[in-house]
Amino acid sequence: MLTGRKTIFALASGGLPAGVAIIRVSGPDVRFVLQTMTGRVPEARVATLVSIRSRNGQAIDKGLVLYFPAPNSFTGEACAEFHLHGGRAVVASAIGALEEFSSLRHAEPGEFTRRAFENGQMDLTEVEGLADLISAQTEVQRQLALQLVQGGLARRYGGWANRLTHARAMLEAEFDFSDEDDVPGSVSDEVWHDLSDLAGELRSHLVDAESGERIRDGFRVVIVGAPNVGKSSLLNYLAKRDVAIVSQEAGTTRDVLSVDMDIGGYPVTIVDTAGMRETENAIEQEGIRRAEAQMESADLVLHLVEQHAQNYPLSASDVVTVVTKADLGDRGSWAEGLHISAQSGEGMDDLLTLIRERASASMRLSGMAAPNRQRHRAHLRHCLTCLEAAIRDRSKPNELRAEDLRLAADELGRLTGRVDVENLLDVIFSEFCIGK
Repeated sequence: MLTGRKTIFALASGGLPAGVAIIRVSGPDVRFVLQTMTGRVPEARVATLVSIRSRNGQAIDKGLVLYFPAPNSFTGEACAEFHLHGGRAVVASAIGALEEFSSLRHAEPGEFTRRAFENGQMDLTEVEGLADLISAQTEVQRQLALQLVQGGLARRYGGWANRLTHARAMLEAEFDFSDEDDVPGSVSDEVWHDLSDLAGELRSHLVDAESGERIRDGFRVVIVGAPNVGKSSLLNYLAKRDVAIVSQEAGTTRDVLSVDMDIGGYPVTIVDTAGMRETENAIEQEGIRRAEAQMESADLVLHLVEQHAQNYPLSASDVVTVVTKADLGDRGSWAEGLHISAQSGEGMDDLLTLIRERASASMRLSGMAAPNRQRHRAHLRHCLTCLEAAIRDRSKPNELRAEDLRLAADELGRLTGRVDVENLLDVIFSEFCIGK
């Protein structure tokens, strides 16, 4: 545990007013704070009803207090929680009482979690999982984040790092003590066989990385089509609110509009774009350019057409043609296909089913503990590159091949935060709210 740091405090619960407000305190002066404000240090990990007072004895509230001695706490330091009535005046009075302690200060965003990381209570993948759990909006996001918080990736990467360390030890033993009877020359054969298996596991894991990122960031559906075909009406229908302006005048949507949705437990981002047509209007041209850029990054493109419109090809890789204004009755040249109406709701259930199935297929994982950030994928790729270099080049001396294995292990260390990640920490912990 790191020493010589101040005790921190912050409101750890949601917005006020609320039924209950929780103020979290962590650091070396926790026992002194408890003794001063409650007259006692309660039994560890037992919720205790106490009167909470300021340093001059003025009553603040009556509530529950919890005490977590170091190192058996979230941060690894001594911690306390004050569970108060969630009125603004009550919380302001309690915060004011804590501010009177010269050895205390307000916590910065993510500082409690950062102390947990620095004190060895969590590794970096667990920290990132906690940030994802707090921001999860759908069931599948919650499930993946919980797997990370519970150490699913940490255990896997720790196991891989141990295998790399064992392999390096065997290789170094062979070339350092090759004349000893208890270090057989064939030991490297067994080492390379295991490392080949490890490389296969890494490749499979990297396949899961794309699905993991999509679970975290959402399945991206882009709506395109000619002006007045019903793109904005569809977005408003799916969002169940007026996100986009709907007008008979062509070209009213000139920028990209998006809505994050939960469709069948899967995170989906629906994007409305400018109408695709020839135009001399510079602003509308920019909107069309942005629409084309959105199609390039889309997981699914919904190409909206009217009943009698002629089809025209799109360059996007995954396009579904959707015929709009089905409530008008005449299906024209589009007898087959998916027909919808934002007015009557016809076909909308089929469209939602299509989106859910596509999202589900894109988020299938071989195991729920999957990497879900570009940072993860980059380190895994570098790890695999170094590992494959060690396996592939049999003409290199074992000393150099062992160095490749060390570089591979370092990449795993950067994943978990055990090697050279100081420049990343401010970025990662800035994602957290104050009090976490």
